[in-house]
Amino acid sequence: MTHDIQIIGGGLAGSEAAWQLAEAGLKVRLSEMRGGGDTTPAHESDRLAEMVCSNSFRSDDADNNAVGLLHQEMRRLGSLIMREADRHRVPAGSALAVDREVFAAGVTAAIAAHPNVTVVRERIDALPDGSAIIATGPLTGSGLASAIAAETGSDALAFFDAIAPIVHVDSIDMDVCWRAARWGKGGDDYINCPLSKDEYNAFVEALREGEKTEFKEWEKDTPYFEGCMPIEVMAERGVETLRYGPMKGVGLDNPHTATPEHPNGRWPYACVQLRQDNALGTLWNMVGFQTKLKHGEQVRIFRTIPGLQNAEFARLGGIHRNSFIRSPELLDGELRLKSRPNIRFAGQITGCEGYVESASVGLMAARFAAAEQRGVPLAPPPVESALGALLNHITGGATADSYQPMNVNFGLMPPLPSRFRKADRKKAYTDRARGEFDRWLADQLQKVAA
Repeated sequence: MTHDIQIIGGGLAGSEAAWQLAEAGLKVRLSEMRGGGDTTPAHESDRLAEMVCSNSFRSDDADNNAVGLLHQEMRRLGSLIMREADRHRVPAGSALAVDREVFAAGVTAAIAAHPNVTVVRERIDALPDGSAIIATGPLTGSGLASAIAAETGSDALAFFDAIAPIVHVDSIDMDVCWRAARWGKGGDDYINCPLSKDEYNAFVEALREGEKTEFKEWEKDTPYFEGCMPIEVMAERGVETLRYGPMKGVGLDNPHTATPEHPNGRWPYACVQLRQDNALGTLWNMVGFQTKLKHGEQVRIFRTIPGLQNAEFARLGGIHRNSFIRSPELLDGELRLKSRPNIRFAGQITGCEGYVESASVGLMAARFAAAEQRGVPLAPPPVESALGALLNHITGGATADSYQPMNVNFGLMPPLPSRFRKADRKKAYTDRARGEFDRWLADQLQKVAA
């Protein structure tokens, strides 16, 4: 099949880009190296849009959360990733979490069935001459990474990203643990493992002393991304750090400690939460427990957590090096490489962080490419919207010299007038974003119709 545009990389960004272009009537060649004899340190299958770190798209609250707002905007633009996430969601309180295997299978089937897409299992080591979107993600192959570095004239930036363990639910001791969501939001969507002060302090000490993965020489100076910090690195920052992070016990009434004075139970000193990882409810992810501990140490230390003393792990944690380009310096406002404008970049390689952010940049890159092919200019989404704020940050809003991976957040949007009270600001941000997004979308639809 001849193609109008090539997409390199079949992760969430590449899959979303392929779908958007195909739905726009363009012929797409989707090149994915997994399944063609190559793999990565983090992936376990050759499915498109495989989620390797966790199964959560984070908050789905479009009124009070920037990532929930991003979900909403993507749905309105016909996002395949959001469609399949909604179809295969699992209980997660106010968050959107999915059964990872069936989610990836759904995306793969949809892409494979589209008449405008050809999926080719091949590794690409050179920059293409034709119209292309590079969405190879943070695990870009060495050949292509070298070609990108040679073209941009600078080394790619990099950071470490870590993977949390997954536990078989029938190995969790529910005489110790209980099911509930923090502050009662989401019913019984999480399994909670309580720790006393002594248990918590011993656990922190074990994390600090546990044997860690040794890094290669070229990896030693690579910074971690703050939003995906390994559990033992957090522990090294201070004994109380975890209690104010992924192990906070506030808002969780432990029914095992109920008394006449406290019929709902007391809050634990610290708590480990597990979130459902598949639709059957047989696998549960240790929330916030990304780690670089060696596998044997993970089993030993994590089994000291009350309720996990007999835990069986479906997958242990891991760590890998993630690379991304200095996008504010290298890309224009339509995600084109300034030195080679036939090439756009999308997904985590641009320096966005998070599954949904990655997919959203793929969506925007595809829409810009489709508009260019049609000869109908596409105005960028307004900076007041989640999509526009993220795009602006990537393509010039951030300082290039200190550029680091970033999740979508209200801080990327223009500030609100001072008249808004702190309690009202989140809703004010999302209300303003929806208004501006509505106007932008109506204008784009009118231009296409004309």
